[in-house]
Amino acid sequence: MATESSESEEEGKITGGNQHLIVEDDLREMGKKAAWSVSSCKTGNGVSSVRDDNLETYWQSDGAQPHLVNIQFQKKVKLQLVVLFVDFKLDESYTPSKISIRAGDGFHNLKEIKTVELVKPTGWVYLSLSGNDPRETFVNTFMLQIAVLSNHLNGRDTHVRQIKVYGPRPNSIPHQPFQFTSREFITYSIVR
Repeated sequence: MATESSESEEEGKITGGNQHLIVEDDLREMGKKAAWSVSSCKTGNGVSSVRDDNLETYWQSDGAQPHLVNIQFQKKVKLQLVVLFVDFKLDESYTPSKISIRAGDGFHNLKEIKTVELVKPTGWVYLSLSGNDPRETFVNTFMLQIAVLSNHLNGRDTHVRQIKVYGPRPNSIPHQPFQFTSREFITYSIVR
């Protein structure tokens, strides 16, 4: 899925983080196909800051916990990986320490699919949406919600610098169980 150089995950705890975003070629970023919203934000630090590909900007919540990021899709999509950029060294008490990921058809039927504890993370943190069963490699959903349940040092508001959502890359040739990898084979694979 994603390489994990300085991460260690044991019983839902993640420490460290990667300084560089590394994602396998068979995944694609799905966030641009979604409508993004947040439960609250400080002026100038809204939802656009979490999607602008700039690690210097961040979404800052403004209100009571939990702090929510809602990602809604027009049609059902397959999602496999959520990647967050958080920085304990810069944000200290604003850094999330416990995150819940929920999925469903809408706000009315969200179900928690993963809860993760972050221990002083600095960098990209990879959260796989795969289930315990090896056949459950993705979540098929209309909506994903990321809830920040608590922050480090009992902080009230939170900072999240970037969020990326990845799903499996579709097979370019429908009804074909395998995928060509060379450009020449792909060119001649379709009869017109």
